[in-house]
Amino acid sequence: MAEKELVAKILRYLKTVPRCFAWKEHGGMYGTAGIPDIIACIDGRFYAFEVKTPEGKTTKLQDATIRKILACGGTASVVRSVSEVRAVISGSLQ
Repeated sequence: MAEKELVAKILRYLKTVPRCFAWKEHGGMYGTAGIPDIIACIDGRFYAFEVKTPEGKTTKLQDATIRKILACGGTASVVRSVSEVRAVISGSLQ
């Protein structure tokens, strides 16, 4: 499955989560490099999901951004499936 398809599946799932506001962060010349693919606020908590295929790897900039989010008290994870997103939200995977 392509990363784009996985992002769409995760966003469809997040639309079913109560008290969830989520969006796809689009890169480009007006965006900030390294920002995770999906940003969400769920029940007042900040989540950032860097979506990768099973073979995909994060860049150093993506890793640094994830560390910054974690240092500020947010939740940020590299995810490769909807089930991993569910696990992060439930607190069983950080």
